[in-house]
Parts: sequence; structure tokens; C-alpha cells
Amino acid sequence: MKSNHSRGWMHAMLCGVVLAAAVTATGCQVSMNGQTLPSPYYIHDDVQYFPPGPEFKLSEEAALMKAYNADLHAQGQVPGQ
Repeated sequence: MKSNHSRGWMHAMLCGVVLAAAVTATGCQVSMNGQTLPSPYYIHDDVQYFPPGPEFKLSEEAALMKAYNADLHAQGQVPGQ
């Protein structure tokens, strides 16, 4: 009788170890850059890259206004009058 009892405990321990190994080996899904990984389609996804641009979007316009004001000052005129 004791042999069957210890065999049951060994079977339960083996099932517990296998279950723990299966849970830790499977991993989990994470969200990286708006994409859920691991996904069966992440290798075939078209990754879009947007290079960083200037912080101030109107840099050309600001440079032209600065040059215009400098030209007015060089002519002796005050801008805005």
C-alpha cells in the first residue's frame, strides 16, 4: 500500500515539474512599438520608419523672416511701421 501512495506523490511531483517547465518555457506576448510579439506574422510585417525631423517645423519660414528683418534694418527701416 505504501508503494502505491509514494508512486502517487511521485506522479504528482512529476506533473508539477512538467507543468512549471511548460509555463516558463512558453513565454508571453509583449507589445513593442505598437506590434504584439511573438506573432506569426511579425517577420512579414512592413516596418515603417519615420526619421526624426526638426523640432521646429517652420525653420525655413523663420529663416526667411529673419533675413527679411535684417534686410529692413540694413536699409534703415523699422519692421512693423
